[in-house]
Amino acid sequence: MSTQVAVTQQETAVIVPNGSGAAAILSAGIGSFAIAIFAIAADKSAFVKDLFVFYKPTGALSGETTAAVLLWLVTWAVLNWRWRKRTVSLGRINIIAPGLLGLSLLLTFPPIGDLF
Repeated sequence: MSTQVAVTQQETAVIVPNGSGAAAILSAGIGSFAIAIFAIAADKSAFVKDLFVFYKPTGALSGETTAAVLLWLVTWAVLNWRWRKRTVSLGRINIIAPGLLGLSLLLTFPPIGDLF
């Protein structure tokens, strides 16, 4: 006679941290918003405009974009470092990041950007 042993498998849910992805999404929104703020600041202040001239043929645009890219990279690195092993609520991040992107598009549109 053979004995049958019932083997049961436990189903375990593997939770993969999403912090790195959340950091990438949020930092992209922050970087895009920064370029709009830098563009408005350079348009309104001669001092800021002179600070942003990194390459004379392009004028302040070279500094605006360079500073925004650096801010994006630093924000991404810091958020990724803090969130890399965490599971972050993407609901708020997926609202904030496109909101910042939308604001940046509105602020770089001349009639709206000129209000400031």
